[in-house]
Amino acid sequence: MTKVKFLSGETVPLEMHKVRMVQKVNLYPVEDRLAAMEEAGYNTFLLKNRDIYLDMLTDSGVNAMSDNQYAAMLQADDSYAGSETFYRLEATLKDMFANDYFLPAHQGRACENIISQVLVTPGSTVLMNYHFTTSRAHITLRDGLVEEIIIDEGLKINSDHPFKGNMDIAKLEEAIARLGRDNIAFVRVEAGTNLIGGQPISLQNMRDVSAVCRDHGITTVFDASLLADNLYFIKVREAACAEMSLRDITREMGALMDVIYFSGRKLGFARGGGILTSNADLFAKMRELIPLYEGFLTYGGMSVREMEAMSVGLQETLDFDVISQTPIFVAAFTEELIKKGVPVVTPPGGLGCHVDAAAFCEHLPQTEYPAGALAAALFIAGGVRAMERGTLSEERRPDGSEPLAEMELVRLAIPRRVFTLSQVKYAADRLAWLHQNRELIGGLTFEEEPSVLRFFFGRLKATSDWPQQLAQAFRRDFGDSL
Repeated sequence: MTKVKFLSGETVPLEMHKVRMVQKVNLYPVEDRLAAMEEAGYNTFLLKNRDIYLDMLTDSGVNAMSDNQYAAMLQADDSYAGSETFYRLEATLKDMFANDYFLPAHQGRACENIISQVLVTPGSTVLMNYHFTTSRAHITLRDGLVEEIIIDEGLKINSDHPFKGNMDIAKLEEAIARLGRDNIAFVRVEAGTNLIGGQPISLQNMRDVSAVCRDHGITTVFDASLLADNLYFIKVREAACAEMSLRDITREMGALMDVIYFSGRKLGFARGGGILTSNADLFAKMRELIPLYEGFLTYGGMSVREMEAMSVGLQETLDFDVISQTPIFVAAFTEELIKKGVPVVTPPGGLGCHVDAAAFCEHLPQTEYPAGALAAALFIAGGVRAMERGTLSEERRPDGSEPLAEMELVRLAIPRRVFTLSQVKYAADRLAWLHQNRELIGGLTFEEEPSVLRFFFGRLKATSDWPQQLAQAFRRDFGDSL
């Protein structure tokens, strides 16, 4: 993707691909959207896709694949063991990260399970720039602890820092001194902090983290799931990397980190995942668990057709025109919302546009899940499915008390090569209308609350009849328009 200037002086994102296949979507009346939201227990994860107009829940497994990816799927080798498909994927990853060993797994959280089983012991601590929901869950299931040491700028809604996902090196040194090397399971670096705005980490910060950890003999683990967006930001925001090729950057990352894992549902634009390392001892320990949890060592629970598509998608990740689309669309979306007075996270990150639900719904206490309420309201107002990234995404403490999230965000993901600019502008318009009528948005409370990862399948209810009032206000202002 690139940007071009129009005769009017406006700078517009320009897609560097053409659309050759389409899929029908539905935009139903507001009354139908309200009924669907009620049926889903005010949890956007529980909505049926047929009821959704724009699915901005996630980019995971929903990026559009290229013609070359579909073509590659036809050469898949279905062999249970020793598949040529595996060796093609392995060769692609070794070329990309210059690591010696690759283990396949069916997706990113499967990799987290394997890594946590090998490295986490009861009472040990994992230091990280910021947690992801499943990464923390696998660590705590092993009775490990999580400590976040992101830079202070990372937790500011609005900032001009180009790499808000960076780890604070001084905090890292302090934590190592306080906890002791032997009590640290590993240091996890996430490229593109998913829960706090998709904010990137710089290559220099990765160098600094690696140097500290190697000085102390501590294992480093790199979550590369959102690497595509992060590579874009390194190229455009990190001056020292402007002349580096994307392959040079990924290979240096491979040299800096002891273990790399990824979700192919994000990185590679297909469905799968895997673990890379050049550490023979770690490889041997993790390899034993792959057949137990995933499948044989040359498919790891993945469809070989998806593996072929992922191999091509990984190669496309090293094409700047390919990886630039999501960040540029996110920036355009963010800028449109800023013009309309909607509070958002700045600077724009990767993955999607992030709305500051705490400011948007400042009349709601965090205990009534303002990010979840805003996500539900957006679906009622526009048929747009977004994801709550706030207190709903936390888990209760053992004593039953509820930790409040450091940020209350609603994420509107931009899957790669899926939406048009007019659809993005539609979502921005419906958010702007909601902001003008934000006093109508009320709170939510749990009806069914799972003990683990409750945001996935917990069911809630409105604290009043505010959803009905919101639907009536929409009909009043938009008439027969959908």
